[in-house]
Amino acid sequence: MNHDHGMAAPPLSMNGTAGMHYGKKMMMMHMTFFWGKDAEILFSGWPGRRLGGGMYALALIFIFFLAFLVEWISHSRLIKPGGANKVWAGVVQSLLHAVRVGLAYLVMLAVMSFNGGVFLMAIAGHMLGFLLFGSRVFKRNMDILSSEKTSDLPPMAC
Repeated sequence: MNHDHGMAAPPLSMNGTAGMHYGKKMMMMHMTFFWGKDAEILFSGWPGRRLGGGMYALALIFIFFLAFLVEWISHSRLIKPGGANKVWAGVVQSLLHAVRVGLAYLVMLAVMSFNGGVFLMAIAGHMLGFLLFGSRVFKRNMDILSSEKTSDLPPMAC
């Protein structure tokens, strides 16, 4: 019995890309990491080939910022402890969780562009964000020894 419903995997070319036909336009998808400024990250045509490497640099800064923001949200204390309204605190905590997960998915989708620069900037953003907000480097000794929770959200788990 044929379970592939007539769908075949796109053939791989010699440079590690796979082509898919959408009407008259051929869309290339990388299947291995590559280096270069001519990439599409998150959106069709962005950063593309506009303005040389300027738009690519902006895209890398954007990915760095997204990864950094994920770490900040993961280790932030935005909800006041001992607040009177637990329902409101739960709603805010749930919204923070949704924003954190959404941003983490955007970083993941950007890394799936298989561009080496994007991958390195995502790692660097997570690393710097964790260094500043999650590590012991900038915490007072009282915070480290305290059994009190250090952020509004539980740690992310895969």
